[in-house]
Amino acid sequence: MTKSFLIPLFAAAILAAQSALGAPAVFDLNTDKSVVAFTYYLDGTPTEGQMPVSAAELSLDLDNIAASQIDVTLSPGGARAGFLIATEALKSASVLDARRHPRIRFVARKITGSLAGAQVFGDLTVKGVTRPVTLSAQLYRQRGTDAGERDHLAILLTGSLDRTAFGAAGYPELVGSQIDLRILAQVDRAGR
Repeated sequence: MTKSFLIPLFAAAILAAQSALGAPAVFDLNTDKSVVAFTYYLDGTPTEGQMPVSAAELSLDLDNIAASQIDVTLSPGGARAGFLIATEALKSASVLDARRHPRIRFVARKITGSLAGAQVFGDLTVKGVTRPVTLSAQLYRQRGTDAGERDHLAILLTGSLDRTAFGAAGYPELVGSQIDLRILAQVDRAGR
């Protein structure tokens, strides 16, 4: 083989390797280590709650975060609002109506920024009402992993929303309209 033939072959191999490394990778959500937490304001007092994730489709491009895709479904029927009466009120027809609307879904439409700090613009559907929501995102290595390791990550998503915009307006004399979100998702590269 001549040198002139080897140079394009070598260049093609490098480009193929870079393309494979930079492509989005599928990640699985570790539901046992992930927490979807929310804060609501009961008579002005911040009160914590949690809601389980029933499904998540995550395709993350760690070299081009804008190429990532996020689609997460929550189960309002499994929500906990801190104490029994609040939990039952949360699931009631006037708030989340968990019996008629057993899923809450967030689909990212656009992601900007970097791994250290990104904005996730997406559509949130609650009680059949879809509204745009913006979440701030930060990506970390999971505790106990080596520097530079990208197979086991933690994603922190934070933001706020107005529950009344989704028709979840029940108990306005007791519960404020603002809901603060703090979602910690532990994800593992699929097949690792």
